[in-house]
Amino acid sequence: MPLHADARGLAVTAADPAVVAHIDASLAGFLAFRKDTGDRLKPALALDPECVFANVLRGYYMMLMGNRTLVPRAAKSLAAAEKAAAGATARERAHVEALRLWVAGDFAGAVRRWEALLPEHPRDVMALRLANFGHFYAGDAAAMRDSFARCFHAWDEAVPGYGYMLGAYAFAQEEAGDYAAAERDGRRAVEIHPHDIWATHAVAHVMEMQGRADEGIAWITGLEGNFGDCHNFAFHLWWHRALFHWDRGRYDAALALYDREVRAESTDDSLDIANATSLLWRLEHVGVDVGQRWQELAARAAERIDDHMLVFADLHFAMALAAAGDGDQPGRFAEGARAYAAAGESQSGVMAECGADLVDGILAYRRGDFGRAVDHLAAARPSLHRIGGSRAQRDVFEQILAVAALKADRRPLARALWSERVRRKPWCGWSWGNLADTLSATGAPIAAAGARARSVAIGL
Repeated sequence: MPLHADARGLAVTAADPAVVAHIDASLAGFLAFRKDTGDRLKPALALDPECVFANVLRGYYMMLMGNRTLVPRAAKSLAAAEKAAAGATARERAHVEALRLWVAGDFAGAVRRWEALLPEHPRDVMALRLANFGHFYAGDAAAMRDSFARCFHAWDEAVPGYGYMLGAYAFAQEEAGDYAAAERDGRRAVEIHPHDIWATHAVAHVMEMQGRADEGIAWITGLEGNFGDCHNFAFHLWWHRALFHWDRGRYDAALALYDREVRAESTDDSLDIANATSLLWRLEHVGVDVGQRWQELAARAAERIDDHMLVFADLHFAMALAAAGDGDQPGRFAEGARAYAAAGESQSGVMAECGADLVDGILAYRRGDFGRAVDHLAAARPSLHRIGGSRAQRDVFEQILAVAALKADRRPLARALWSERVRRKPWCGWSWGNLADTLSATGAPIAAAGARARSVAIGL
């Protein structure tokens, strides 16, 4: 089988150069989060059904959906790739191996395989982005950042896709705490590709972590016209906009955005459900009545009750089921989570380490058993980063613990947690108000008055 160079000079085994052109188009769609990414790959497989890398890509796309019902389809693509792998390049065979590990549940092993590819092939955008996807859902921000850094010697603005790599690196830097570099690189990536929603999102994260809510709203609003071709990740960017309103105490605006943007469509996508559940939970924390919105989310979560592809997603399914309180489903989910903890997959270890405690804590909180919720959530807290997601996304679990400590009358713990929160997010009046309550309850009226004054000064 002949070899043809792709857009970044990597050899691809394919029957015809047109096959590689379609693969390049699909990869460009993948980097831009386009709705038609999968459709762009179909002509490559139609022209060359035995193309190893095209089959691997199709398998990767299935696995990226994070839905266990799609794993058999990924396995079918893997089988097609394996059948033709003998004539493929070493790089392509490594991708086949990585897909094999992922399909088998060894997500960590797949990440190691992608990382092993990158020193020799630093322009392999799929290996680079998938390795970072893996680091993200392992909660390893430093690995995410450094993986990009090791490859940038091979990139400049003349290399196709450079802007997308810079935008992804910006997000990795933000998660690692380097906000200045993240904002600089994210803004430059958006200059290169104004439709780069991931880079836009990276800058929004910087603004979230620095309490720049009004700037964040203006940043997203000024660019939103560029994202018409983006897939459902756009809902996550709208979630950020709603979160900025939440930070400023504009809870009605956040709830309106939930209906108009964040949950404009009822989908079973795990990220969409995570956006919605975490926003509703935050709104309930500040006393907003969210009505019957939990019922729709719980119905979708119930469809994924045996999924267990990512612990991060599982926790948000648990939140929806617990909030709706439908029959035995929350209990069934908790039992399934504990069983999955012994399943032997990479994510099973995360479930055993902290996920099962988080599920139990979430369910106890919704039952009103706040002491039990504190016990489970506090036990999970040291390993919370292991569930992956961003620090902004994981913060909802920090909130649940702090509120549960208040409701359980665990006064010293509540005081400590709210004190920590106001130092980390000094712009949040809600946190200052809760700190004032705990200080008052623990016999510190002068300090409580100061905290209350800060809350009032912020405007909440």
